Amino acid sequence: MKNTLIRLSLSVFAAAAMAACSSNPTQSSSASVAVYQPVQAEQILRQELAVGVYELAYSARQNAVFAAASGGFGPESDPSKVYRLDPETLQVQAEITLPRNGFGVGLDDAANRLYVGHTTEGAVSVIDTQTNQVLTTIPLAEKVKSKTPDGKEVEGYPHSFREIVIASANHRAFMPGFGFGGSALYVVDTKNLKLETVLPNFGFVATGVTLDAANHRLYVSNLQGQIITVDTRSLQVLGTAETEGDQLLNLALDAANNRLFATDQGHERIAAMWDRALPGYQPSGTGSQVVVVDTASGQTLHKLPTGQYPIALLFDAPRQRLFVTNRGAGTVTVFDTRSYALLDTIALPTHPNSLALTPDGKALYVSVKAGQDDPKGSKDSIVRIALD
Repeated sequence: MKNTLIRLSLSVFAAAAMAACSSNPTQSSSASVAVYQPVQAEQILRQELAVGVYELAYSARQNAVFAAASGGFGPESDPSKVYRLDPETLQVQAEITLPRNGFGVGLDDAANRLYVGHTTEGAVSVIDTQTNQVLTTIPLAEKVKSKTPDGKEVEGYPHSFREIVIASANHRAFMPGFGFGGSALYVVDTKNLKLETVLPNFGFVATGVTLDAANHRLYVSNLQGQIITVDTRSLQVLGTAETEGDQLLNLALDAANNRLFATDQGHERIAAMWDRALPGYQPSGTGSQVVVVDTASGQTLHKLPTGQYPIALLFDAPRQRLFVTNRGAGTVTVFDTRSYALLDTIALPTHPNSLALTPDGKALYVSVKAGQDDPKGSKDSIVRIALD
C-alpha cells in the first residue's frame, strides 16, 4: 500500500531556509509580469522534420534549436540525427548523424555541448554545438540477460533513459535510468566524459529529473508517485516524498517559490503494470494533471487539471507561466503559476511531446509526434509559437 507519510532527511538549516523562502508560495520572481495573450493561428509556424523527433533544446549561445530524432529501427530506416534549426524559420542548418538512436537531450550551453541519450542502447553521446560534430559516445551499461514474465530469456540493457540534466558546477550530468523492476540514477563525469557512478533504488520507472543548482539539489520522480531528493555534491539521497500523484513523468522547478511541478500522466497501460510490479499499490491521483509539490515539506500544494496524458512541462520563471504538452489531447496548456489559472489551450495535433523556450520568453518550440492513423513513416514536426 502506498505510504502516506513524508520521509525527508533534509538538514535542519536547509529545511528552515526553504520554509522561510516559501512563506508566500506563489510570490512572483518579477516585480511586474506581462499579461498573457492567447495564441492565435498566425503565431504558429509548423514544419515537418523527421521520423522519431523527441526532445528539443534552444541554445542562446548558438542562436539555434537542436532537435533529436531517433529515426527508425529497421535496416532501411532513416538514421538517427540531431537537427540544428534556424530559430526563426525552423529551416535545417545542419544534420548531425548519431551512432545510436537518440531521444532525450541535455544542453550545457556554456561549454558548447549537447548530450543526447540513447534510450534503449545504454549510452549517451556528446555533441560540440559549435562544430556540429559528435565528440564521443559514453557507454553507461553492459547488456544483461533476464526473463520476461512469461519465462522467455532476453538480453538487453538494465535500464532505459529519457531525461538528462547538466549540473555544470559539479561537472556532472544526471540521467535517471528507468526500469519496471527498479530504477537507478546514472551520474556522468562531464569533465572527463565517462560514467562516474550509478545510484540504485529509485523506484518503479524513474523518469523525471530537475536541478536546483543554487541549493545543490537534484529531484527525481517515478511512476509510483515519489519524488526523491539527491545532494549533487555528495550524491547522497536526502529523502523521498510520497505525493498526491502517481505517474510523475516529468518535473520542473520553481526555485524562487520552492515548488516542483510534476506531470501525472494517468495512462491506463502504466496502471495495468502496477499489479505486476507493485502489488497492493493504491493510486493517490486522478491522472491528466500537474501536481504542485513543496520542496521543503514534500506536501502537495495544488493540482492543475490538464489535457489527457500530459508529458512535458516547462516553467518560465520571469513570466510565471507553466507550459504543458498533453499527448492524448493534442494540446499545450498554459497556466499562471501565481494564481494557478488556466491561461490558454493551444491545439497542436496530433501528439505534442517536448518543449523549449527562448530566454526572453518570446518563442516556444514544441515537438509534435505523428499519430497512429497517419501513413507509416510519417514525419514528426517542430512548431514555433510566437508569444507576446
